[in-house]
Amino acid sequence: MKQTVRQVFEIIQIDEYSTTPKYKQIVNSVIAALEKGLVKTKQGLPSINELSMLYDISRDTAEKAYNELKKLGILGSVPGKGFYIASASYRQKRRIFLLFNKLSPHKKIIYDAMVEMLGEETAVDFYIYNNNFRLFKELIQNRAGHYTHYVIIAHFLEGGETAAELINQLPKDQLLILDKLVPGVEGPYAAVYQDFERDIFTALAEGEELLRKYQVLKLVFPLYTYHAREILIGFQKFCTEYGFPYKIISDVSKEVMSPGDVYINLMEDDLVTLVKQAKTNGYRVGKEVGIISYNENPLKEIILDGITVLSTDFEAMGKQAAELILNNSTQKLANPFRLIVRQSV
Repeated sequence: MKQTVRQVFEIIQIDEYSTTPKYKQIVNSVIAALEKGLVKTKQGLPSINELSMLYDISRDTAEKAYNELKKLGILGSVPGKGFYIASASYRQKRRIFLLFNKLSPHKKIIYDAMVEMLGEETAVDFYIYNNNFRLFKELIQNRAGHYTHYVIIAHFLEGGETAAELINQLPKDQLLILDKLVPGVEGPYAAVYQDFERDIFTALAEGEELLRKYQVLKLVFPLYTYHAREILIGFQKFCTEYGFPYKIISDVSKEVMSPGDVYINLMEDDLVTLVKQAKTNGYRVGKEVGIISYNENPLKEIILDGITVLSTDFEAMGKQAAELILNNSTQKLANPFRLIVRQSV
């Protein structure tokens, strides 16, 4: 028998805040309904066209959701009669609340590596809060208590003073902090983090000989940024201990570029500005001036025949996070960090 519209809305829920693909949300909703006993074996579900109309989604999205439910053995179909629950006994081992500050190429690498390793027995609800603490707080408070694990990256442009207090309300054995440790979060929780101060110091020390051909090291560190101030501290520590003249720049657009300068930038927009300035002045990047960019992505292998980068291993971060979840571990692991030398220095 076909479900009524009300019954369908009780079973299938699509969260517009979530970055999780809608087809995956449908799959996760049906599985959650099975676990709560809201549906039974042989119970009917809407057709693909009906599902598409009910939720204002494409037919391809609805069909993709049903195909995945079929692959899991949950959904069956009879030509001319429609779709039904073939087995109500399916259970997911894990349901994860994944909260990132923004969507970017390297965040996608973390997500893909983690989800692939966790496998089909794990449902992942993925949310983005765009460095906005108010949205971060709302998402956590509204979804606490509904998951087996909470995986969080905490970066804010402003606010966030009470982030630790908020995060401390989550069960510590279900908490995994990614990318940056949050001061004040206590207890036996898991983490895969960057040691920002040590990482930049060590990576620059590795490239000391290359840097010696430049006169001044310049770190572009905007006043309004979510980046950890430990990066600034580690940079200054390196320059002091190794005897490099240095300068901190908050607005690269006002910078006067000179031969012998080597720049380290954190933001992608600043990288574009630096490349334009070098071209405008006729400076050869890697010869008269140097550029080092923070965080690897595929484009940096191509720009100017290769931009040198300082970067954590984002794929390793995703895999290590998955391993901690699968092993129910509360370890805190420093993620690998590296200097990738290319033509720009």
